[in-house]
This record gives sequence, C-alpha cells and structure tokens, in this order.
Amino acid sequence: MTGWALEALALLEQYAQRAPLPRVRRLHLPPTPEPDRQRGEFCALELDDGALGLSYVLLGDTLPVLARGGVPVEGVDALALARGFVGGDTLRRTLGFAAINALTRSLFDRAGFVVPKGADSFGGLDPQPGDVIGMVGYFAPLIGRIVERGAKLVVIELREDLVRDDGTVRVTTDARELAGCRKVMATGTMLLNDSLDAMLAHCRGAAHLALVGPSVGTPPDPLFARGVTLLGGTWVSDGAGFTDALVRGEPTGAFGWKSALAAADYPGWAALLARL
Repeated sequence: MTGWALEALALLEQYAQRAPLPRVRRLHLPPTPEPDRQRGEFCALELDDGALGLSYVLLGDTLPVLARGGVPVEGVDALALARGFVGGDTLRRTLGFAAINALTRSLFDRAGFVVPKGADSFGGLDPQPGDVIGMVGYFAPLIGRIVERGAKLVVIELREDLVRDDGTVRVTTDARELAGCRKVMATGTMLLNDSLDAMLAHCRGAAHLALVGPSVGTPPDPLFARGVTLLGGTWVSDGAGFTDALVRGEPTGAFGWKSALAAADYPGWAALLARL
C-alpha cells in the first residue's frame, strides 16, 4: 500500500474528529460502456450531504459485480468504506477510493472551498516547441494537440502493443524514460491501482507534474508533498444532473467543470478544518 493513501486516511480521521461525517446515500453506476466510448468508466458515490466521489470502475469485473448489488453501500459509514481502500481487493479499493474522494469534497463544501476551473486540457503544462513532455497513461485526445504545439512526447504504457516511436511520440513500457522530462502529465488512475509512488520516483526531475482525471479528488496534501504541482479533476456543481447523466451514459460536462488545483492556491487541510 502506498503511503499517500495512509496519509489521506489520516487526514479524513482528523475530519471525523472535528465534525460528524455523512454516511453513504447511494452509489450511481454507469451503463456498461460500448467499445471505443469515452463515457461509462466512472461511478459516483453520493453521501448524505450531497458530496460526490468518483472512482474508475473498469478494473477487472468491478462494474458487473457492483451492478449486481454485490456490495451494498447505502447507509454505510463513509469513513469505514474509505478505510477499505487499504489492503482491500479491487472491488473494495474502488469503493474505498470513491469514499475518500466523496469525504474530501464533503470537507471542501463545509469549509466553503471551491476548486478553480482549469485553463486548458494540458494540466497547466503549456506545451512549447522543444519540450519533451512525459505522459503516464495514453491520453489519446491530447497527443495530437501537444504535438501540434511543437513538443515531443514520451508516453509510458503497460500495453506492449502500443509501443512505438515515430520521432515525435515515443510510447514505451520503461518508466525510467520519464527522468528526462521536465513536464509530466499522469493519470489519476495511478491512485487506484497502487502505482503512484513507484511512478513518481521516476519524475524527480520534473518541474511541472500534473495528476489529472475525473477521480482526482483525494486530500491534496499528500500529493503536493510528493512533488505533484497540479491536480486536475472534475468539480461537480449540479449533483442531481451529473448523476442522472452518468447513469444514462450521457455527457456530464454541463453539470460541473474540469478543475485545476495548484499547490499555491490550496490553503491546506488544517486550514479547511479550522473553518468548520
């Protein structure tokens, strides 16, 4: 188990000591995604106070098991569910991750803290001619746009069949190649699949390190402490609209925004607790 999760849970324990925590209201699941569709990858865990936490559901048989009601969560202690992330199987980790994210949003809401909108889709990396940008996870829609701005890419992937090198885009399974990248964009799924700390060890030379994805909603402090410079997630402004669209397999963008939280714009967990 990576240290970031233990630290995040310790921060949630502090939240529990300061105020009663909401319980789980319900779990919203996407329909089984059709091939080559971008939607249908994330569930939304809703708490009694309306806070939502997202989590990726396409690891293993997670989605079909949840769809069958394999793990009842309504009325469950959200913090207990979050603790299940540590040492749990893929299913428990998925739900625990959603609970960690939901409780984080719960504190943000109670403390009156709103994460600002992102200025672009590049995680604030501002690709420039001559840049060699590291990408952990294959962000297909962004690759062409980054190359158009004159930058080169080193993409770290697990799938051998995606490996290629055309002189501008190099796809490799060797994470050590991130060492030469001053700017890195990494998928938030690393938080769920327990690869974050190992991957960040190869990014010590990065001046800008963005962790992005709909499920990037955990307590920021452990991530900023590890050298992450920006967290790009999904800020839901209309929970009912968002979850209704999610379960229908429809676009959710109208019910929130892509957020971007830089370390300099974050007051810190202790400061948020002090507002309660």
